[in-house]
Amino acid sequence: MNQFILGASTLASALAGLLFLKFWRRSGDRFFLYFMFSFWIVGTGRLYEAVTESMHEDTPVSYLLRLLAYALILAAIVDKNLPRRGRK
Repeated sequence: MNQFILGASTLASALAGLLFLKFWRRSGDRFFLYFMFSFWIVGTGRLYEAVTESMHEDTPVSYLLRLLAYALILAAIVDKNLPRRGRK
């Protein structure tokens, strides 16, 4: 059952990443690009857990992948809210 849940989570993250890719292609906004990479990184972490059959989320690789993904989300939010040059 755990393999099924990890697979479903991987698929959901990949699909969410594709959705943000579509938004980025339409708007050209980096915000969506950051979110796309973040979801794909989370999906990669879930895939790693399923393939290695460790079934533990407390491995250093899992933590580092989640840290990177959340850092990208934070960077996207900060980047979106910083004032742009030449614009008032």
